[in-house]
Amino acid sequence: MVRFPDGERPAPTLEDVARRAGVSRATVSRVVNGATLVAPDTVKSVQAAISDLDYRPNRAARALVTRRTGVVAVVVPEANERVFNDPFFPQAYHGALQGFGNSDVQVVLAIAQPGDPADRMLRYLDSGHVDGAIVLSHHGPALATALARMAIPVVFVGDPETPGLPFVDLDQVDASRQATELLIQRGHRRVATITGPLDMAAGRRRLQGFRDALTAAGLEPGPIEVGDFTQASGRAAAARILASGADFDAIFVANDLMATGALYTFGEAGLRVPDDVAVIGFDNAALAEQSSPGLTTMTNPADELCRVAAEMLIKTLAGVPVTSVILPSHPVLRGSV
Repeated sequence: MVRFPDGERPAPTLEDVARRAGVSRATVSRVVNGATLVAPDTVKSVQAAISDLDYRPNRAARALVTRRTGVVAVVVPEANERVFNDPFFPQAYHGALQGFGNSDVQVVLAIAQPGDPADRMLRYLDSGHVDGAIVLSHHGPALATALARMAIPVVFVGDPETPGLPFVDLDQVDASRQATELLIQRGHRRVATITGPLDMAAGRRRLQGFRDALTAAGLEPGPIEVGDFTQASGRAAAARILASGADFDAIFVANDLMATGALYTFGEAGLRVPDDVAVIGFDNAALAEQSSPGLTTMTNPADELCRVAAEMLIKTLAGVPVTSVILPSHPVLRGSV
């Protein structure tokens, strides 16, 4: 008689499940690997046997059969400090987890520093460690262009401006146009802006919407400064605008972190918001509600964007064609306008 130490028994095998369910080992394998050509009653029998025996598939063996790892990556080409300080990224990652919530897929976070050679991340994505990827906050075309040549399924959050790559994005131009129009409707005529990085489509398109709204109203743009979506850059850009001596009575800031930085600078300079200068941000982050005064802002639902991207990636992995998705934005009114 075989004795097992401390009363332990070996983990159940595929053969044990097959005997319990009264089917062949090959049938159990097909059920475990998600094959569709198995009778529903047989699937139920196999699943019951798996549950009864507490069977756990061998991931390594399963990967050899299915050529799948059961892992997808959320790729963020940003500095660690920004990933963990900007509320957009935790919300986006949560959205990816929600999108894969009804599957056995593990979602890992891969941070690639801006300026790193694209081939470093490409080697990781092409190494066989992941089945696909969601890419957030990309700078420039290099990564997207290289991914377009690879076989790995990928979905971008934000337009990669690369033909053939699916993405989900906000209507960036319309959202920033709405933000600027709101300031114009409130009677402001010298509207400044702090843009995001201009090597990102979001940064350029939010600037375009700002310009379009002013042009349609017959107004010249006020001071324009470039930030990098961090609070510190918002403070510095607002300080440069004040130091220039240029006249302005309102400002559209391309994200809420920079906008709260600008609020701080204006407060230090003795300006009252919104009496002396009206401020509108972008993202509807939690800090917009917590600032004083509360920050009027545009919605940019990071969790929804990444959840939709995850659903698109699931379809892509299943061989189902997908088309890119554009989501709308609307203003959230608070005390800064």
